[in-house]
Amino acid sequence: MSAVAPAPSLLYPFVAGLSHPLLRLLFRYEVRGLDVLPANGGYVLAAGHHSNFDPWPLGAALFWARPRRYLRFMTKSELFWFPLAPIIKALGGFKVRRGEPDREAFATARRLASEGYVIAMFPEGTRRAKGMRKTRQAQAHDGAARIALGADVPLVPAAISGTDRLARLGPLRVAYGPPIPLDDLAGLGRREAARIATERLMAQIKLLEQSLESR
Repeated sequence: MSAVAPAPSLLYPFVAGLSHPLLRLLFRYEVRGLDVLPANGGYVLAAGHHSNFDPWPLGAALFWARPRRYLRFMTKSELFWFPLAPIIKALGGFKVRRGEPDREAFATARRLASEGYVIAMFPEGTRRAKGMRKTRQAQAHDGAARIALGADVPLVPAAISGTDRLARLGPLRVAYGPPIPLDDLAGLGRREAARIATERLMAQIKLLEQSLESR
């Protein structure tokens, strides 16, 4: 398995290259925890969901890290309309149907993780804060854990702060945590293993968010 996965498209490194100075100059972008991330192979990176812009700061730091990593993320099928769909795909997104089992999307995520990509997941499935056309309430689901367990890759927590306040040009902060322990779940059934892994994941995400709030 390669430590560095190929880029989703030429647009990805172009946008990522422009993003770094923009994030730092306009939003005082701060990142911590890069040193605890897996150095090789793919993994599932899971964070709380605040804004549709969450993948931007979550993945920007990984592009400039060494080794360079590329973010792939599930995107709700409602956003796959022209001309947005080609852009989403070029930047690493792939379609998922919300509110129903989507075996194809989960199979794609497991394959990409096995190929060395970082799969971005938001376990709550929807943004926490109320926004335009918001119809779902945030509640943790076990999809991130099931993908990590199914692909046999690390499950990594993260926290994001500031994406719901971009218009104010407030600080954007990201914190990455060490992988969630999963080895002791090997003898359990899939549902029980995913449930326990999700509980551990959400507890670590909460701690990382609290660390960002205290800054």
